[in-house]
Amino acid sequence: MESSQDFKALREAIQPALVAVTRSSNALANEDLQFQRTVHPSVGNQLDDKTERLLKLAGNLITSAGKTTGHKKLRLDDTDDVDIQWKAIVDVIDTLLEKADTCLDEYTGLIKRKDAPTTEAGRDAKRSKSTTDRLDWSLKRANILKPQNNFERKIDNFQSESGPWKPLLTKKPHAIIPLEQSLMTFIDEEQNTQFKHPYEHEIENLKFPRHALESREPIKYLPVESTKAIWVDTYEGVLDMLKELKKATEIAIDLEHHDFRTYTGLLSLMQISTREKDWIVDTLVPWRHKLEVLNEVFADPKIVKVLHGAFMDIIWLQRDLGLYVVGMFDTHHACNVLGYAGGSLAFLLKKFVDFEADKKYQLADWRIRPLPAEMLYYARADTHYLLYIYDMIRNDLVASKDLHHPDGKPMERVIQKSKGVALQRYENPRFDPENGHGNRGWYNYVVRSPSLYNSEQFAVFKALWKWRDDMARQEDESTGFIMSQQVLADIVRILPADKKALWSLLDGHARHLKVHLDALFDVIQKAKEKGAEGPTLMQFLRQYSVNETTETIKPKVKEELDISTLDINELKSERSQFWGNVPLSSAWEESSRAPEPEGMLEIPLFYHGIGDEEVEEMQQEAETAPTPQPEPVVEDEGFTLKAGRKRKAREVGEESEPEAEAENSDIEMDEAPGAEATSEEADEEEVADSDNEGEEEEEEEEEEDSKEARRKAAKVLKKASRKERQRAKHAAKAQENDETSEANEAARAAKKAKKAAKKAAKAAAAEAQEAVEGGEVEEEEAFDYSKASSVLRAPGGSGEGFDNNGRGKKGKKGGKGKGKPVYDPYTAKTQGGPSGVRQMNYERAGRSATFKK
Repeated sequence: MESSQDFKALREAIQPALVAVTRSSNALANEDLQFQRTVHPSVGNQLDDKTERLLKLAGNLITSAGKTTGHKKLRLDDTDDVDIQWKAIVDVIDTLLEKADTCLDEYTGLIKRKDAPTTEAGRDAKRSKSTTDRLDWSLKRANILKPQNNFERKIDNFQSESGPWKPLLTKKPHAIIPLEQSLMTFIDEEQNTQFKHPYEHEIENLKFPRHALESREPIKYLPVESTKAIWVDTYEGVLDMLKELKKATEIAIDLEHHDFRTYTGLLSLMQISTREKDWIVDTLVPWRHKLEVLNEVFADPKIVKVLHGAFMDIIWLQRDLGLYVVGMFDTHHACNVLGYAGGSLAFLLKKFVDFEADKKYQLADWRIRPLPAEMLYYARADTHYLLYIYDMIRNDLVASKDLHHPDGKPMERVIQKSKGVALQRYENPRFDPENGHGNRGWYNYVVRSPSLYNSEQFAVFKALWKWRDDMARQEDESTGFIMSQQVLADIVRILPADKKALWSLLDGHARHLKVHLDALFDVIQKAKEKGAEGPTLMQFLRQYSVNETTETIKPKVKEELDISTLDINELKSERSQFWGNVPLSSAWEESSRAPEPEGMLEIPLFYHGIGDEEVEEMQQEAETAPTPQPEPVVEDEGFTLKAGRKRKAREVGEESEPEAEAENSDIEMDEAPGAEATSEEADEEEVADSDNEGEEEEEEEEEEDSKEARRKAAKVLKKASRKERQRAKHAAKAQENDETSEANEAARAAKKAKKAAKKAAKAAAAEAQEAVEGGEVEEEEAFDYSKASSVLRAPGGSGEGFDNNGRGKKGKKGGKGKGKPVYDPYTAKTQGGPSGVRQMNYERAGRSATFKK
């Protein structure tokens, strides 16, 4: 308790100080430092002292952390060294932060330390041995001699160039089909020749023993402290173990693998357990090929082999030892079928055994000999409890209620999935340097990579990938050991111009390439020259996607063309599966439809619309309308005032006739059947038309005489229409009871009044024309301004029939007329009159828009 309180007090004292320093450093901009140096020389000296002190502290910290993490010693003499060695510094700091997080979590109780097994009985016996929560670097990357160099059967990493991988079997125990007939070749989906699985027929036709399909009482595992794992590193020890395994009905198997210091990988350890004993087999012995003898148990269909997540285990057994598993039960697939919350072995150990496995040893270097006690205990625990877990899972599968799954019962589904895993085959690693295909190719990498390489970079990328793969095969190292993916990406991105720049891009793991530096630089230069005119990465991916889509669509289109047209009548049923015998609508019954008599045609009905007559009249008028005649060309004979007046008057007279005809047609359309507009609305439209006609005449006439004639005609027309309109109103009010007859009479009266007005207008126009032609037009007199009416009190003002406020004798604006209201500029804003002109945009300050870009 005291230590916890001390730590809490220490954290509360350190954390605010760190936060304050971080906030201050972030608030100070980097460019302000140079300014302070220039303005205050004393500040510059202080900054130099602080920089030197920080570099010294950082160097000591990185040196101290590098001793425990296995990183090389870094020296920071100035700030430029930080930029040059930034990646190495980041690696050390990340490792240091991970250790700090682990220690804090362990101290606060968030992570519990895994203790090694002791002789004391109880719960502590179910804890794996662990001294730290991070695997020591010496256990993760052991610097030892390669054990594969001592193998009696050497590894051939270039076997893929000579043909497909051939199984290592020399004998086939428990065979149904002999070995010679089993080693047949076939063509896979990628058109590559491959050997078939030697035990394919035996696995597909396997029938699990009855004891594996029934619910039984689980057999409790033996205590760890009362048993001891047997280390097997001799062939005699293998034979003794084999005798014990043949007596068992179930065995548990697990493997440990290493893939960093070898090209294809090394099966480094094999753990096998029965109900009574545990064996740990060394698979790195020089005579490892003799372990093929274990097929006498592994291929025995009467013995159930229990594995967990055997997807890669099956491949490793075939590739390194020539072992094949018949009768496998994968507990990982059983977890998925049963719907457990987890599917890992650590989850099952915690669920059924209450054992917490330290899974950090999964990343350990299992080539180490002799194995440390912690790693040995971890390897044994994977199989020691697995048979008891198998009993529990088997009972859950038998008792499962999910019996109606389309793939069968739960136990059958687990067995089928386990067979699918056991039928996997190992194939040689392939790599196509042109398109990047194969399990060792670069295509999947560039598809996931966000880099967009140009033509030179893409060519260098392909050349480096090929060179690295060839070097890894030759040295029997992993491609990551020869050159990490990050180093390769940096070289492709930067394209170093000389060997010194190339050497600076190699990290600590790639320093062994010093002897190959010249060859590597030559590969880069040749690839740059070759790829100058080559495709970019995007062009390659686009072209490849098009070709791949074409190859995929071609066979599908061919198959679709071969499909014959199906007869729909064959798919019809006389009885509905949904409605049964329920009678449907009688409209679908054939007897309900009478046969159509021959020689009879269906005639569409014709409906007479109300507005048809009006449309027909309008069409007739449009058809009879005179076509416009071209205007006569007047010769230019010298302009005289009299000739101009005659020509203009003649044109005005010609224009008046079609206007009168158009107005008559308007009146006739208003009186057509179905038109319900009132006489008042018709008169208002007619007055508006006459006003428009007057405006057009004022624009066209140049002499004052013709204006006076038009004005007189307009006045006569207005007076006549006004009288008739008032007469029609009175007649409509007096005869409201008989609306139809009175409306017709009012319409006829209005029509007669309009015709009379038109005749009067035509007569006035004719008189004016005769006066113009006869030269009787009076000369224009000068305007007398002294007798002119007031502008402010113009019509609608204080004249006859108006009061001082511009109202008529009846109290209405504008007197008796109904013209537009008079605009008073002094009361417009207060009495809701029309608004004035809006404010204009004044000149703005600054340069004008002429200089805008």
